[in-house]
Amino acid sequence: MDARDIIKRPVITERSSEIMADKKYTFEVDVKANKTQVKDAVQEIFSVKVEKVNIMNYKGKFKRMGKHAGYTNKRRKAIVTLTQDSKDIEIFEA
Repeated sequence: MDARDIIKRPVITERSSEIMADKKYTFEVDVKANKTQVKDAVQEIFSVKVEKVNIMNYKGKFKRMGKHAGYTNKRRKAIVTLTQDSKDIEIFEA
């Protein structure tokens, strides 16, 4: 897999914005990607040093629309911790 296929998008929430001060960044990643692939992809795309990666799986939620029912897509979220001497990731370019 290509690095741009592994990292789908950054997750921007109030909680993820708070932990950016601790050099922790949250990304939505491919459901088949493992920790090593996520680490290599972040290092390649953003030119930073990654200390560790935590990954969480989310099941799809059951949703109804009239008489039709189904599940939303399952997701995978990764919290990437950078080393202290690494530069920050600029998600919002000013």
